[in-house]
Amino acid sequence: MKITSIEAFQVQWTPNDKPSQRSAFVRVHTDDGVSGLGEASPMQGGLASLSMIKHNLAPRLIGADPLDHAVLLDTLLHDFVKLGPEGALTGALAALDIALWDIKGKALGQPIYKLLGGAWRTAIPFYASIGGNGDRTLDEVLRVVETRLKDAPSAIKIRFDNNRTRLDSDIPGDIAKARAVRKLVGDAFPLAFDANNGFTTGGAIRVGRALEDLGYWWFEEPVQHYHVKQMGEVASALEITVSAGEQTYTLAALADLIEAGVPMIQPDIVKMGGITGLQRCAALAHAHGVELVPHQTQPTIGHTANLHMVACQLHATKPAEWNDPSTRTHAVFENPPKPVGGMFHLPDGVGLGLVVNEAELAKRRVEI
Repeated sequence: MKITSIEAFQVQWTPNDKPSQRSAFVRVHTDDGVSGLGEASPMQGGLASLSMIKHNLAPRLIGADPLDHAVLLDTLLHDFVKLGPEGALTGALAALDIALWDIKGKALGQPIYKLLGGAWRTAIPFYASIGGNGDRTLDEVLRVVETRLKDAPSAIKIRFDNNRTRLDSDIPGDIAKARAVRKLVGDAFPLAFDANNGFTTGGAIRVGRALEDLGYWWFEEPVQHYHVKQMGEVASALEITVSAGEQTYTLAALADLIEAGVPMIQPDIVKMGGITGLQRCAALAHAHGVELVPHQTQPTIGHTANLHMVACQLHATKPAEWNDPSTRTHAVFENPPKPVGGMFHLPDGVGLGLVVNEAELAKRRVEI
């Protein structure tokens, strides 16, 4: 089996989508008639990653055996490392890796989780990941939390998405929202707080201590992601679990976070080398005794790939992430992942298990 062509394109979800609001898909075809789908990180519509795939990476893969995916993609990482090993390049490689695993599963007649060694669980609990709460009023935060509780999540994470150039901009307001959500859901319900890099070290410690008093489960990315030492300082100063890694793109950088003292790492499958990359993250976390709780906010391909990985994770200590629900979940797939009774169930099909609605995909496809 050989790779014959690779398509890199955006998917437009509404007629008025800006390029930066679209998803970044890749499709790899083989001479056996088997094809695989992958997804890159959609930052700014994934245009940087898609461009790298189209102009730099895809030409090097034509004629190669897709089952050699780890060798192929590690070679590409090192050959193109001077494009920048973090961000767009690793997102591009993630999209290709997911597509090649999809091909492998289809070629061998197995779902990806079987090829990863089997699932510890095929029904996976999730936490509702709620973004945009920095700009909401306190009452608006409570209303959106009430809405998401209807999906029966195992936990809720409130994300603030504040301006990263204005740190500590409303610490009292942030704490007030955290306190109000705790009162709404009760003392026993698991909650997490995602600062989205919004605090200084001192500000983060102040907020973290309030979250400890409120019984929050974890405190995500309290300081700027590039301040690795300070992330560790915050983690050491607090009893609440501090997490980071959503904006970490290499295994060595994750090792630096662990060395700094961060006890929970959260790499993302569409940013961190795909399924192969996340496998390596799981091994690293297991070896160092830290928690791996993957970040994942893409609604279909990235989410499904992540579910396969989480299903195979020995020590899955937290639920899987499910971002704010979107009609994107349903647009171009016949069997989009949807929670049932507070659980996502792994699809039965081979590879990723997703079935594409080709007519809908063709209507929404945007060439780069």
